[in-house]
Amino acid sequence: MRTPAVRRISECFVKPHRETEESNEICYLSPWDVILLSYHYIQKGLLFKKPVDEQDFIENLLEKLKTSLSLALSHFYPLAGRLVTHKTQDPPSYSFFVDCKNSSGARFIYASLDMTISHILSPVYVPPIVHSFFDHHKAVNHDGHTMPLLSVQVTELVDAVFIGCSMNHSIGDGTSYWNFFNTWSEIFQAQSQIQGHEYDVPISRPPIHNRWFPNDCRSPINLPFQHHDEFICNFEAPLLRERIFHFSAECIARLKAKANSECNTTKISSLQSLSALVWRSITRARSVPFDEKTSCKMAINNRSRMEPPVPEEYFGNLVQVVGAESTTRELLENDLGWAAWKLHLAVTSHNDKVVQESVQGWLQSPVIPQIHRLFDPYSVLMGSSPRFNKYGSEFGMGRALAIRSGYANKFDGKVTSYPGHEGGGSMDLEVCLSPQNMTALESDQEFMDVVRCPVPCSS
Repeated sequence: MRTPAVRRISECFVKPHRETEESNEICYLSPWDVILLSYHYIQKGLLFKKPVDEQDFIENLLEKLKTSLSLALSHFYPLAGRLVTHKTQDPPSYSFFVDCKNSSGARFIYASLDMTISHILSPVYVPPIVHSFFDHHKAVNHDGHTMPLLSVQVTELVDAVFIGCSMNHSIGDGTSYWNFFNTWSEIFQAQSQIQGHEYDVPISRPPIHNRWFPNDCRSPINLPFQHHDEFICNFEAPLLRERIFHFSAECIARLKAKANSECNTTKISSLQSLSALVWRSITRARSVPFDEKTSCKMAINNRSRMEPPVPEEYFGNLVQVVGAESTTRELLENDLGWAAWKLHLAVTSHNDKVVQESVQGWLQSPVIPQIHRLFDPYSVLMGSSPRFNKYGSEFGMGRALAIRSGYANKFDGKVTSYPGHEGGGSMDLEVCLSPQNMTALESDQEFMDVVRCPVPCSS
């Protein structure tokens, strides 16, 4: 039986409702932004249940989404721009900035799919059709020279609506993405309550657009290249299975208590405990030789680690990867707490001094990392964060049923963390593995015991 295809019905471009002096200025990319030029766009979205028998529902929804998006872009104006390269021949260099003025704006797509909520959420593995809920399939951030820096796709299903955004990762990180998404929803919700003043919608978390640069670093950042082919590479993901594993708050509390007890401490966090479990379990599933090195990397937010701290509302990239490494033998012959403590040390030792030194090292010898070269076959990467308010956006349809992501930045061993739908400290992990490794993980007793966790935690 042939799987139905997503059908694009219409598309347009949405510009900011108003221009300001600030939005007409050039926005130079910081070192953290430039580093991501060869990565994919961020692709995240929410699945909502469609109201029953509401007349002209989709037409009204699309109009309100476009109006509120225009208002949101007035605050998040870099998303309506385009990347521009400034090139010199002698000495050879590349520098990048966002032109926020001379652009068509953000793309807005309306599409439809003859499938139901059950078709999307019931299968054990995430259906490949979900990748079609997002624009900019396989695009890298450097493509923002010719592609919109933000593209929204609203896909109408039989009984649901999926709102998916593809945001250029060189413009902002996950913290920035979810602040934009939630602000857009906040404006949408407020529109119906302030009739007649719909263009003066206050927002709770205005973005901060002053890009962070080291004290002795002047913008723009110049790269010593002659052509973008020297630092841009398109990445094709191998055949993967994607599965969402749910962990209740009680199970995570028990896992955290176990990890801390084994290390005689109280400092190991829930996410560090769960990441240690994933690291050990995936390493077993891969049958990594005992003498091989294996690593677990975690994407962490640098904002609170800076001195002075950078506000969470900073719009841009301030994310970095930290990690722990060991031989397979050490990882599997020691207990869960041993692995969790190594991750804890990696996170707690990452401070302002480390951040500044890493930036200075990059400025002295700038490179643009490639996804396929960054992670080896025996590594695990824990991405995103369960602390993001991912279920805070409602768009007049109530709380979303589920979060899903697109094709972007996925490989064998990529794990994306989400808050659980019921909240309260629960988590969902989107695990990407080869079919063979996924089957082995599903047979890993230590891992699946925590997934099932039938007995409530009494603490």
